[in-house]
Amino acid sequence: MSGRGRRSAGLLLFRHTGTNLEVLLGHMGGPFFARRVSGAWTVPKGEYEDGESPWDAARREFREELGLPPPDGEAVPLGEVRQSGGKTVTVWAIGADLDPAAIVPGTFTMEWPPKSGTVREFPELDRVDWFTLDRAREVIVTAQAAFLDRLAEHSNHDGPAS
Repeated sequence: MSGRGRRSAGLLLFRHTGTNLEVLLGHMGGPFFARRVSGAWTVPKGEYEDGESPWDAARREFREELGLPPPDGEAVPLGEVRQSGGKTVTVWAIGADLDPAAIVPGTFTMEWPPKSGTVREFPELDRVDWFTLDRAREVIVTAQAAFLDRLAEHSNHDGPAS
């Protein structure tokens, strides 16, 4: 039985640079987001169907969207959020460093311009970059900001032992 709403799962990479906690976000590809900054950046993620676990989907989608294997490391569950379009997104955070220049984005096709009969290929994510949490909150899809808050809370409780 399939669920009513669409479901996505993803991995949010994070790293510590000096005193900053940074996260890796992707800018959504395609013509609708080409000139947008605010609300156009996302956790690398993708949809999955019944029969695939969210964790397996998150790892598969990381590879598909970024063209790189998902990093090893402790996965911190950040739970789920419901986006304005109704999609439920489940995310895990993993501490890892990654060079954005190494990304080989997956692609999707769509008719563009609309009703032109021309099908074009676009990258799923047209660029990726590291952001401090404050900057990430300014550009990330609104509902996904909850993941940043949950990661910050986890990091505050997971500091160095004294």
